[in-house]
Amino acid sequence: MSFFFKPRSKPAPPELARAIKESFLALDTTTFAKALEEVEKNIVAMRQMLSGDGEVEPNPDHISQFALEICNGDVVSLFIHKLPTLGWEARKDLVYCWSILLRQNIDSKYCCVEYLESHLELLDFLIVCYNNKEIALSCGNMLRECIKYPTLTKCILESHSFELFFKYVELPTFDIASDALSTFKDLLTKHETIVSQFLTSHYEQFFELYEKLLTSPNYVTRRQSLKILSDFLLEPQNSQTMKRYILEVRYLKIMMALLKDSSKNIQISAFHIFKVFVANPHKSPEIIEVLVDNHEALLMSLQNLPMSKGEDDQVEEEKDLIIKEIEKVANLSKASCSSQPSS
Repeated sequence: MSFFFKPRSKPAPPELARAIKESFLALDTTTFAKALEEVEKNIVAMRQMLSGDGEVEPNPDHISQFALEICNGDVVSLFIHKLPTLGWEARKDLVYCWSILLRQNIDSKYCCVEYLESHLELLDFLIVCYNNKEIALSCGNMLRECIKYPTLTKCILESHSFELFFKYVELPTFDIASDALSTFKDLLTKHETIVSQFLTSHYEQFFELYEKLLTSPNYVTRRQSLKILSDFLLEPQNSQTMKRYILEVRYLKIMMALLKDSSKNIQISAFHIFKVFVANPHKSPEIIEVLVDNHEALLMSLQNLPMSKGEDDQVEEEKDLIIKEIEKVANLSKASCSSQPSS
């Protein structure tokens, strides 16, 4: 005799959203182990609904409906707040689903993105979780998915939690610090207009914090923060911020110090920002004074500037122009001094 069992049908989007919510809420009860098992099973079902199971392709209408259900049912909040309680495999699946859910555009609205805009504490929670070694990398992945959307980038930049990145990029755990640097870079380079507006309104506070990264005793922090600075400061959208930056002596002196760094890569990166100070046709008297007082040491640093493959000719040409400009400024200063009547 043969027996035929009818396979269990896959849950509809509202049913799965409800089951996920109930299992997540059950984690707060005394039946935690059983609830966690149910959560993990539901997360697998969610992944299959969103990306298919290898045999059946995902249904776009089901995905959109599911995204709407988890927003209306506040399940998105549970995804984030309960992340620390999940095992590694469940977290991995949840992070995978996160990017798909954020992309769901329903009636010209990204419902999960709009949900986060209305629940900014969730973004703060993800940022603070860089302090939790177990889930830091998962939260970093989720944050970088959020940063793909200009409105969420703006929310993060303007949050009090944003300043934590200046601490996180120097965490002693290398992979977490590297991940935080990656998120920090995305925040400052993905959306030029948003970043430009942020730098304009938070100029002093931001660059005061950034100065500490550029002068960090940690080589990786110095190198990466200098590279990121170059990436966003030299963007055309940030021209007004750059013009302000290159008028400040304190920042010129930082670049001068980095030109003498023991790292070839740091020297080259510093040169690309230093040259803007020197090439500026509207140098402030204070900038000119520093260039004149240090022109001999600067000329020596520039003449010894190491070359990198692929940019030798360009850097050599720019270096020659900057050397000539420093010499010109120094000579004009000498001429001005000599023309002054003696007392």
